[in-house]
Amino acid sequence: MTGAARARAGWAAFRDRVAASDPGLLRLTAGLRTVSSLALTLGVVGVFGAQVEQLVAGAMAAMVATFAVREKEWRGQALSLTAGLPVAWLALTLGTLLSGTFVGVAVFVVLIFGAVYCRRFGDRGFALGMIAFQSYFLSQFLGVGTDGLVGLYWPVGAGFACSALIRFGVVQAGPEQVLGRLRAAFRARFAQLVSAQIDLLDAGPDQIEKALDHVRGRTARLHETAMMIQGRLTEGTPDDRAASLVQRRIADAEIAAERLGLLILTARSAERADTLTLHLPGAVLPESGLQPVRDRAVEALHRDLRALRTLVLRSTGEHRSTGLNQVRNRLLGYRDDDKLPAQASAAVRDVFRGVGEAARAVMGLRIALGGSPADETDDSPETARSREEIEAEDAAIAGAETVEDEREAERTGLDRPTTRTAVQVTVGSVLAIAGGDLLSQERWYWAVLACWIVFVNTSSTGEILVKAYRRLLGTMLGVVAGIVLAGLVGQRVELAFALVLVLVFLTHYLARLSYTLMSFFVTAMLGLLYTLLNTYSFDVLVLRLGETALGAACGLAAAVLILPVRTARRTDELLVTVLERLADVTRSAVHQLSGGPPADLLDQARELDEALGDLRSSTQPLTHPITPMRGRRNTARYVVAQLETCAYHARSLAATAELLPSQTAIAADPRLAGAGERIVRNIETIAAHVEERKDAGELESGASIASLLEPGSYASPRYGRVTDRVLRHLGRLDDAVTGLARPLQVPLRSRARQDHKTA
Repeated sequence: MTGAARARAGWAAFRDRVAASDPGLLRLTAGLRTVSSLALTLGVVGVFGAQVEQLVAGAMAAMVATFAVREKEWRGQALSLTAGLPVAWLALTLGTLLSGTFVGVAVFVVLIFGAVYCRRFGDRGFALGMIAFQSYFLSQFLGVGTDGLVGLYWPVGAGFACSALIRFGVVQAGPEQVLGRLRAAFRARFAQLVSAQIDLLDAGPDQIEKALDHVRGRTARLHETAMMIQGRLTEGTPDDRAASLVQRRIADAEIAAERLGLLILTARSAERADTLTLHLPGAVLPESGLQPVRDRAVEALHRDLRALRTLVLRSTGEHRSTGLNQVRNRLLGYRDDDKLPAQASAAVRDVFRGVGEAARAVMGLRIALGGSPADETDDSPETARSREEIEAEDAAIAGAETVEDEREAERTGLDRPTTRTAVQVTVGSVLAIAGGDLLSQERWYWAVLACWIVFVNTSSTGEILVKAYRRLLGTMLGVVAGIVLAGLVGQRVELAFALVLVLVFLTHYLARLSYTLMSFFVTAMLGLLYTLLNTYSFDVLVLRLGETALGAACGLAAAVLILPVRTARRTDELLVTVLERLADVTRSAVHQLSGGPPADLLDQARELDEALGDLRSSTQPLTHPITPMRGRRNTARYVVAQLETCAYHARSLAATAELLPSQTAIAADPRLAGAGERIVRNIETIAAHVEERKDAGELESGASIASLLEPGSYASPRYGRVTDRVLRHLGRLDDAVTGLARPLQVPLRSRARQDHKTA
């Protein structure tokens, strides 16, 4: 390989790693857009010889105009920016004219309530509320007085204009661009997951736990990217048909990748691995002391897994070659039992089948994303068959009617989340104003800012506590960094603003990864801004730390005392939602597999995944390392892992059910309806117990589903491996649902008691 070829390969590998670590480059885009808007604003305002206060006003306006507007479509972003500028001017005017008066404090409190309450109106309400709050805060931070107010209007306007120019002209992130980057990220994460699965296959007894953790983490990240793509499909695809095709192919690829990992787990174990092992942190592989197998079949499997990884990364037809098509043909051939290695064990043969199914999913994804049919000339018979199946499925999806689910009526009054949060933030801000004024009559607003921020994107007392802790920790470390940077910079304005740009980029790039790091960089940046405004001192940064602690404490007190949402109540509500979505998917999938009419299964599966994601976020206070309740932490982790296992099998059932209209190898079987009834009843029973309903019964247990897996149950060739897989998913789902009984304290009725009652 030449030096240029190595350089290109290295750059491609680096690009894939970046795409995988930052799906859609959303964090990088946010950081670059904010920094570019800030730099352009400083350049424009600085050309006119503006004072430092005007530079800071323009820079902060550009920042808030950039990060507050988060709508997906261009038109919505433009409308929010257009409406945001007069809102910013009005808030800045009120804050300056009323500064130091009781009326000014009262107006600030009313503005805080309105800024939070208007979030009920969606992304635009969030943007306008954030702009109003930050602009009022800016007036207190600068403290220019009425004489300097007029001089702040044009820098703020310049900040909004520069933000719009960067957003729409330089660092573009329209729906199509973002979706395209997310697709690249999905392929990169798929390839990373295959790499982790190869490591799992190779790992020795002392390495297998680490390898399994890598598989878990990369499986979760692949699912995260799949969910992000699902959320962008409507805006980023030309029509509903294209969105449905991409949605189906993304789901197929994710399920195939997850199934491949489970098959490798089974191949490394003396018995079939429990799916829970793939989802529960700390779980170990059964019989993990076995040495990795080294034979010709496993060596061939290594080769084909590496080939699958290459196929994933080159799945868009960018690098067509005869050799790559031959690799694809070989992998797709494993879908035919005659092409499987005869000398391999049954478990390893299953892995080869999984490789073939993954290769088929990759080809389907390439076709859905606009792959060219020009490479059909090299198709093997197995590849041609797979292509025909995919085209038949696509035609069935295109002809299906869209069924929209009815949404539950939105809550009203104080039970509405936005209203409750608005009341809590307002009360907390009043406490923060009173306490902050005792610490400093000039910088009391820092306490209000801390109180405001701990409520952003939180929904329970536990989440607020964790966020307050992280903000305080980041601020403490940022104070130290601010002192060091301020001492190094002195009054060198150009150097200070250059460092501010770096810190702003890091703040926005790392915001989604670590709230502590975000708080650290924000505090360090403020130390530099104080230096530029000639208000820096050690006492000022220490005061900021005190005001932050006070504001966080006031926010937490308001969350605990005013209309509190306990973490347990919040998690129970979300748990019931997950169980309801799980029952819906299972019921619809089994109904369709047993001969019922088609339903919008992939949308139902997506709603299940979204509900599970919300539950996972709400349990963070329970699973956080600082929690003193170790028993609850272990229980929360186990329940979430069990539900992830349930979601995996439900997604697999849904994907298989959607194949019925186009696959002659899969036929509806009425007997499956009975196999799924007990699972749905058990899920509904668990939900009833979580809700503490009086009519909640007991869970049913037994071997009725497992008995359908006995050899000879399906003598007809029509019911082969696919139907066996359906029953296996039902059996695993039944086991996972039953496994929720102990941690959730749901009574379990044994099979013997059921038989006695029947008799």
